[in-house]
Amino acid sequence: MALPESIRFLGVTFSWTLRAGCLLHVLHENVYEFSETRGESMLPTLHNQYDYVHVWKMGHKAGDNLDMGDLVVAIKPSDPEHRVCKRITGMPGDIIAIDPSSSSELTNSSAIATQHDGYNKLIKVPKGHVWCTGDNLCHSLDSRSYSVMPMALIKGKIVAANSMNKGFFSGEYSFWSFRWLANNFVVER
Repeated sequence: MALPESIRFLGVTFSWTLRAGCLLHVLHENVYEFSETRGESMLPTLHNQYDYVHVWKMGHKAGDNLDMGDLVVAIKPSDPEHRVCKRITGMPGDIIAIDPSSSSELTNSSAIATQHDGYNKLIKVPKGHVWCTGDNLCHSLDSRSYSVMPMALIKGKIVAANSMNKGFFSGEYSFWSFRWLANNFVVER
């Protein structure tokens, strides 16, 4: 007994929908992701709301092929349920001043600044780890809080962003304020 045409149609449709869903999942996990960011830690590079980032995962998962100054999406070391967008500011082997701002008398009292002595607290970034900070240091929980980040937590490199708080075409005549995010990190010697 042959199945009715409508049942066969539903079976074929379900099969192709399942295959497409699996393909999208594999692409999302391993190649490319488009996701929303929130928070003030990456101002002015990323807006505090309505910004969506384009994350290229292929070749960048687990910290592969990344350089100082690259923007990354990673699992937050102190809370594996959350993800963070940060800039790599220290590579394996680099020596980092943990938090020079903690020694500033502009932001702390003299006693607290002396106690913190952030200029003299240095750390060498171990192999397989990076030092990541937000561009808005005053409002960023980053490596200064949770120390070095294992490269295995890095999910991909942020290559571009869209601001969805404007219309399709903003004043710059770009689609949803699309902008490439280049690595403009400069090391002065």
